[in-house]
Amino acid sequence: MWVSKVDKTIGIGVYATKSSGIGGVIRQFVDDFVVEEVLVDGSKAEIDQHMIHQALGSSPIRNRYLICILVKRGWDNFQAIKVISKELGINTRQIQIAGIKDAKAVTAQHITIENMLAENVQKVKVKDLTIRPVGYSRNKLSSYYLLGNNFHITIKAIKHTESTIKSRIEKIIFELEGIGGVPNFFGHQRFGTTRPITHFVGKAIIKGNLKRAAMMFLAKPSPYEHPESRQARQQLRENQNFKEALKNFPKQLRYECLMLKHLVQKPDDYLGAFRRLPIKLRKLFPQAYQAYLFNKFLSRRIENKIALNKAEVGDYVVRVEHSGLPMLTMHKVANIETHREINDAIKAGKMRLAIPLVGFKQHPSQGVQGETEKRILEEEGICLDNFKIKVMPEISTRGELRTVITPLNNFLLSKISDDTVNPSKRKIELHFTLYRGSYATITLREIIKPHNPIKTGF
Repeated sequence: MWVSKVDKTIGIGVYATKSSGIGGVIRQFVDDFVVEEVLVDGSKAEIDQHMIHQALGSSPIRNRYLICILVKRGWDNFQAIKVISKELGINTRQIQIAGIKDAKAVTAQHITIENMLAENVQKVKVKDLTIRPVGYSRNKLSSYYLLGNNFHITIKAIKHTESTIKSRIEKIIFELEGIGGVPNFFGHQRFGTTRPITHFVGKAIIKGNLKRAAMMFLAKPSPYEHPESRQARQQLRENQNFKEALKNFPKQLRYECLMLKHLVQKPDDYLGAFRRLPIKLRKLFPQAYQAYLFNKFLSRRIENKIALNKAEVGDYVVRVEHSGLPMLTMHKVANIETHREINDAIKAGKMRLAIPLVGFKQHPSQGVQGETEKRILEEEGICLDNFKIKVMPEISTRGELRTVITPLNNFLLSKISDDTVNPSKRKIELHFTLYRGSYATITLREIIKPHNPIKTGF
């Protein structure tokens, strides 16, 4: 099946399903993409106000962290936290989240705020941001507490009839159920939605070429970004004049402007320029390259028609908790003696197949999958030691495992109706749940089969 150039740029070269997609667009408006977080203890962050029900009477003296529900509409996580911390007069490090949420969406998530009273938070007034205090906790929030997310998605501008839409979705979901879920690719937003270059910046960094990395981040234009941004990047690419670029770059390109301010003063200090960026953002560069390699590993496995729900000799497998989350540290490698027993456990839902997110501590798979991974690393000109980043040790990446499949839970096609925004076309409403670390856009990619993912809203 034909795959878009954009998908291939981020390492996704295949579809897991053969059935035709329904087409359409996502995120025509931010309200078309709603995300509500679920924690491992069953707590749900819901968009609606009725979530205020937990015990605010708990002592803020004994319990150091205030738990809140943060509802944001069209906000990037990092920028939202920065604005909230400014409003509260605290350091951004005092605010913790369990998981990063989509920017072009309406999202509800848990946050904890260190040493903060509920009445102070209730005074925060920021457009399209709502913070609702719900209780106090001894522990700060982290990804450890995140179970997953409930998604409520509207797909618009579908050209097909109601019966065709229903039939195609049923076939796609049937195929996904047959392989145990959705291929656990990293989605488009992991690499930059309108300018998917984060992984290329990451590769240049781990190879030690900071000038190349900086110029790619600053000066590589994309046909899909705002014309003003595209023109400013193009000019910088041609003349490499940082002072002029600082005047020309739109102010909303905040991180680029931070780097440019440094480079105006110290034109050759690319390391110093990168260190002007928040550490969380800097870590995203090598992590995006890890994600790109994972996507290539998984794509090649599917291309080679090797099963995603059955271990071959040499494959990694991980245990699965009662909650359904994979226990990535509890892994083993299938061998001739154990591989039948392991496949029985996979079939029973007690284990899941995994492949590496490469790093300086994470070994490749063995067997056929291992040969594939080694070949891709050779094609990329990368070795595992590259992830021990000498020029910027603080963003070095050890590596870990990631499951090749993520279960698709509670899938429901709830409504098909006429699309009043796009006359003579139809829209649908979908609901489903995914475990943490998995991307709704990958499920939607299988359903839509987009010709141009960026124009489609991915």
